[in-house]
Amino acid sequence: MRVVLGLFLFCLASCTSTVKREEVIARAVRYADVCWLPRAEHVHHGPDSKGIAVHTPDRSAGWDGAKRGWWQPGKPARGMPYQWGGFDTPESFLKKLEAGYRAGDAGNEAKRKLGDSGVSTESCGIDCSGFVSRCWGLPRPYSTRELPTLCDPLASWDALKAGDILLNDRHVVLFNRWLVPGEEIGAYEAGPFPVWRVNACGLQKRFLIENGYKPWRYKRIGD
Repeated sequence: MRVVLGLFLFCLASCTSTVKREEVIARAVRYADVCWLPRAEHVHHGPDSKGIAVHTPDRSAGWDGAKRGWWQPGKPARGMPYQWGGFDTPESFLKKLEAGYRAGDAGNEAKRKLGDSGVSTESCGIDCSGFVSRCWGLPRPYSTRELPTLCDPLASWDALKAGDILLNDRHVVLFNRWLVPGEEIGAYEAGPFPVWRVNACGLQKRFLIENGYKPWRYKRIGD
């Protein structure tokens, strides 16, 4: 009985706990600022041992007829690379690099069609919704489709506060502040093409609206 009661109280505390906005942004900064030294073994373009296609976002990357990527072996890198389906912390990312994992895995339409089946367990990094999930302190990665179930929609973009999100059907960014009130936002994201890493970015409100982004607020975030 005591064990059952203890588990109930633990779950109740977990379900009612909140995360502070400053904690959310502090976690985002850690992802953007993580420093690491790429090695040749972190590069991979082709199938992994299970046949899952992997394209690390290094400077040698070239697919779909375009050059993509930002890091290269032997030169210090900053920011955690994007990995389709990734959910690493800065600590687990660095440990996996030491163990010889591939650094990141860029997404594409083929990955999108495969969903979870396109996730390589031989790469490390984080994707856009995994990044938001980590910043909010969630125990597992929530997909872009699932995030609205944890949130309330905001009636106005003017209501945005640090730690809120801007979400469409493919991508999510973490709002930090207005760079130009009503026009340009400062955000953090596990960026897609052409960035492919966690970074601080400036985004035009007009661009976001045109691409279907809407503002949401995590139900358990507090000031």
